[in-house]
Amino acid sequence: MLTKSEKTKQFILETAAPLYNEKGISGVNIDDVLAATKLTKGCLYGHFQNKDDLSAQVVDLLLKKVGDKIRMAVYQGKTAKAKIFAFMDFYKDPIHTYIPGGCPIFNTAVEADDNYPAAKLKVGAIIRAGQEEITAVIQEGIRNGEFSAKLDPVVFAFKMVAAIEGGVVLCRAMDTAKPMHALIKSLKTELEQYEP
Repeated sequence: MLTKSEKTKQFILETAAPLYNEKGISGVNIDDVLAATKLTKGCLYGHFQNKDDLSAQVVDLLLKKVGDKIRMAVYQGKTAKAKIFAFMDFYKDPIHTYIPGGCPIFNTAVEADDNYPAAKLKVGAIIRAGQEEITAVIQEGIRNGEFSAKLDPVVFAFKMVAAIEGGVVLCRAMDTAKPMHALIKSLKTELEQYEP
Protein backbone atom coordinates (compact mmCIF):
# COMPACT_ATOMS: atom_id res chain seq x y z
CA MET A 1 0.00 0.00 0.00
CA LEU A 2 1.41 3.38 -1.00
CA THR A 3 1.70 6.18 1.53
CA LYS A 4 0.04 9.52 0.83
CA SER A 5 3.44 10.95 -0.12
CA GLU A 6 4.14 8.04 -2.51
CA LYS A 7 0.67 8.46 -4.08
CA THR A 8 1.31 12.17 -4.63
CA LYS A 9 4.68 11.47 -6.22
CA GLN A 10 3.13 8.82 -8.48
CA PHE A 11 0.35 11.26 -9.43
CA ILE A 12 2.95 13.87 -10.41
CA LEU A 13 4.89 11.37 -12.51
CA GLU A 14 1.76 9.98 -14.22
CA THR A 15 0.47 13.49 -14.95
CA ALA A 16 3.83 14.74 -16.23
CA ALA A 17 4.50 11.70 -18.43
CA PRO A 18 2.21 12.69 -21.35
CA LEU A 19 3.57 16.26 -21.21
CA TYR A 20 7.13 14.99 -21.53
CA ASN A 21 6.21 12.55 -24.28
CA GLU A 22 4.51 15.28 -26.32
CA LYS A 23 6.82 18.24 -25.63
CA GLY A 24 10.10 16.53 -24.76
CA ILE A 25 12.40 17.08 -21.82
CA SER A 26 13.48 20.53 -22.99
CA GLY A 27 9.93 21.53 -23.94
CA VAL A 28 8.42 20.92 -20.51
CA ASN A 29 8.93 23.41 -17.72
CA ILE A 30 7.98 23.20 -14.08
CA ASP A 31 5.03 25.55 -14.63
CA ASP A 32 3.56 23.07 -17.15
CA VAL A 33 3.74 20.31 -14.54
CA LEU A 34 2.29 22.57 -11.82
CA ALA A 35 -0.61 23.59 -14.11
CA ALA A 36 -1.36 19.96 -15.00
CA THR A 37 -1.14 18.67 -11.43
CA LYS A 38 -2.63 21.78 -9.74
CA LEU A 39 0.02 21.40 -7.02
CA THR A 40 2.32 24.00 -5.51
CA LYS A 41 6.03 24.35 -6.19
CA GLY A 42 6.69 23.43 -2.58
CA CYS A 43 4.77 20.18 -2.98
CA LEU A 44 6.57 19.37 -6.24
CA TYR A 45 9.99 20.07 -4.80
CA GLY A 46 9.10 18.02 -1.76
CA HIS A 47 9.18 14.99 -4.06
CA PHE A 48 11.87 15.94 -6.60
CA GLN A 49 15.20 17.72 -6.13
CA ASN A 50 14.85 19.77 -9.31
CA LYS A 51 13.60 19.56 -12.90
CA ASP A 52 16.43 17.20 -13.84
CA ASP A 53 15.36 14.77 -11.10
CA LEU A 54 11.71 14.99 -12.21
CA SER A 55 12.71 14.54 -15.85
CA ALA A 56 14.86 11.47 -15.10
CA GLN A 57 12.05 9.82 -13.15
CA VAL A 58 9.46 10.64 -15.83
CA VAL A 59 11.72 9.13 -18.51
CA ASP A 60 12.09 6.01 -16.34
CA LEU A 61 8.29 5.78 -16.01
CA LEU A 62 7.68 6.28 -19.74
CA LEU A 63 10.25 3.65 -20.72
CA LYS A 64 8.91 1.18 -18.15
CA LYS A 65 5.32 1.73 -19.32
CA VAL A 66 6.10 1.14 -22.98
CA GLY A 67 8.32 -1.86 -22.19
CA ASP A 68 5.64 -3.44 -20.00
CA LYS A 69 2.93 -2.85 -22.62
CA ILE A 70 5.01 -4.39 -25.38
CA ARG A 71 5.94 -7.43 -23.27
CA MET A 72 2.31 -7.93 -22.26
CA ALA A 73 1.27 -7.95 -25.93
CA VAL A 74 4.16 -10.13 -27.14
CA TYR A 75 4.06 -12.79 -24.48
CA GLN A 76 0.39 -13.54 -25.05
CA GLY A 77 1.56 -15.29 -28.22
CA LYS A 78 1.93 -19.05 -27.88
CA THR A 79 4.48 -19.48 -30.68
CA ALA A 80 7.54 -17.51 -31.71
CA LYS A 81 5.75 -16.36 -34.86
CA ALA A 82 2.72 -15.23 -32.85
CA LYS A 83 4.99 -13.30 -30.48
CA ILE A 84 6.80 -11.51 -33.33
CA PHE A 85 3.50 -10.73 -35.05
CA ALA A 86 2.13 -9.39 -31.74
CA PHE A 87 5.15 -7.08 -31.50
CA MET A 88 4.46 -5.75 -34.99
CA ASP A 89 0.73 -5.37 -34.30
CA PHE A 90 1.49 -3.38 -31.16
CA TYR A 91 2.55 -0.55 -33.49
CA LYS A 92 -0.27 -0.85 -36.05
CA ASP A 93 -1.88 2.44 -35.01
CA PRO A 94 0.90 5.01 -34.64
CA ILE A 95 -1.58 7.90 -34.59
CA HIS A 96 -3.65 6.90 -31.55
CA THR A 97 -1.03 5.68 -29.11
CA TYR A 98 -1.78 4.78 -25.50
CA ILE A 99 0.50 7.64 -24.37
CA PRO A 100 -0.14 10.90 -26.27
CA GLY A 101 2.77 11.96 -28.42
CA GLY A 102 3.86 8.67 -29.94
CA CYS A 103 6.48 6.14 -28.93
CA PRO A 104 8.35 7.22 -25.76
CA ILE A 105 11.38 5.15 -26.75
CA PHE A 106 11.83 6.94 -30.06
CA ASN A 107 10.89 10.36 -28.69
CA THR A 108 13.38 10.12 -25.85
CA ALA A 109 16.10 8.66 -28.08
CA VAL A 110 15.91 11.53 -30.55
CA GLU A 111 15.89 14.27 -27.93
CA ALA A 112 18.45 12.64 -25.66
CA ASP A 113 20.96 11.94 -28.41
CA ASP A 114 22.81 15.24 -28.13
CA ASN A 115 21.36 16.89 -25.05
CA TYR A 116 20.68 14.42 -22.25
CA PRO A 117 23.40 11.79 -21.89
CA ALA A 118 21.76 10.08 -18.88
CA ALA A 119 18.47 9.66 -20.77
CA LYS A 120 20.40 8.46 -23.83
CA LEU A 121 22.00 5.70 -21.75
CA LYS A 122 18.58 4.60 -20.44
CA VAL A 123 17.05 4.53 -23.91
CA GLY A 124 20.04 2.68 -25.30
CA ALA A 125 19.71 0.05 -22.58
CA ILE A 126 15.97 -0.35 -23.29
CA ILE A 127 16.58 -0.69 -27.03
CA ARG A 128 19.38 -3.23 -26.53
CA ALA A 129 17.25 -5.26 -24.11
CA GLY A 130 14.32 -5.20 -26.54
CA GLN A 131 16.54 -6.28 -29.43
CA GLU A 132 17.90 -9.13 -27.33
CA GLU A 133 14.39 -10.26 -26.35
CA ILE A 134 13.15 -10.21 -29.95
CA THR A 135 16.30 -11.97 -31.13
CA ALA A 136 15.74 -14.65 -28.46
CA VAL A 137 12.15 -15.17 -29.63
CA ILE A 138 13.32 -15.62 -33.23
CA GLN A 139 16.06 -18.03 -32.07
CA GLU A 140 13.39 -19.97 -30.17
CA GLY A 141 11.40 -20.15 -33.41
CA ILE A 142 14.43 -21.52 -35.27
CA ARG A 143 15.10 -24.11 -32.54
CA ASN A 144 11.52 -25.34 -32.49
CA GLY A 145 11.29 -25.54 -36.28
CA GLU A 146 9.00 -22.57 -36.94
CA PHE A 147 11.70 -20.76 -38.93
CA SER A 148 14.58 -21.88 -41.13
CA ALA A 149 18.13 -21.51 -39.84
CA LYS A 150 18.69 -19.21 -42.84
CA LEU A 151 16.91 -16.47 -40.88
CA ASP A 152 19.44 -14.24 -39.09
CA PRO A 153 17.69 -13.35 -35.80
CA VAL A 154 19.89 -10.35 -35.00
CA VAL A 155 19.55 -8.78 -38.45
CA PHE A 156 15.80 -9.37 -38.72
CA ALA A 157 15.14 -8.06 -35.20
CA PHE A 158 17.08 -4.87 -35.91
CA LYS A 159 15.50 -4.39 -39.32
CA MET A 160 12.00 -4.91 -37.94
CA VAL A 161 12.42 -2.49 -35.03
CA ALA A 162 14.18 0.15 -37.15
CA ALA A 163 11.46 -0.05 -39.82
CA ILE A 164 8.61 0.10 -37.33
CA GLU A 165 10.07 2.96 -35.25
CA GLY A 166 10.79 4.91 -38.45
CA GLY A 167 7.29 4.09 -39.66
CA VAL A 168 5.79 5.48 -36.46
CA VAL A 169 7.51 8.83 -37.03
CA LEU A 170 6.60 9.05 -40.71
CA CYS A 171 2.98 8.02 -40.14
CA ARG A 172 2.60 10.55 -37.33
CA ALA A 173 4.08 13.28 -39.56
CA MET A 174 1.67 12.38 -42.38
CA ASP A 175 -1.22 11.78 -39.94
CA THR A 176 -2.09 8.39 -41.39
CA ALA A 177 -1.67 4.81 -40.21
CA LYS A 178 -2.13 3.31 -43.68
CA PRO A 179 1.60 3.06 -44.56
CA MET A 180 2.23 1.31 -41.23
CA HIS A 181 -0.32 -1.37 -42.11
CA ALA A 182 1.49 -1.99 -45.40
CA LEU A 183 4.88 -2.05 -43.65
CA ILE A 184 3.71 -4.56 -41.05
CA LYS A 185 2.14 -6.74 -43.74
CA SER A 186 5.44 -6.68 -45.67
CA LEU A 187 7.48 -7.57 -42.57
CA LYS A 188 5.11 -10.45 -41.76
CA THR A 189 5.36 -11.74 -45.33
CA GLU A 190 9.15 -11.56 -45.16
CA LEU A 191 9.23 -13.52 -41.89
CA GLU A 192 6.85 -16.14 -43.29
CA GLN A 193 9.29 -16.77 -46.15
CA TYR A 194 11.55 -18.40 -43.52
CA GLU A 195 8.91 -20.93 -42.54
CA PRO A 196 9.81 -24.51 -43.56
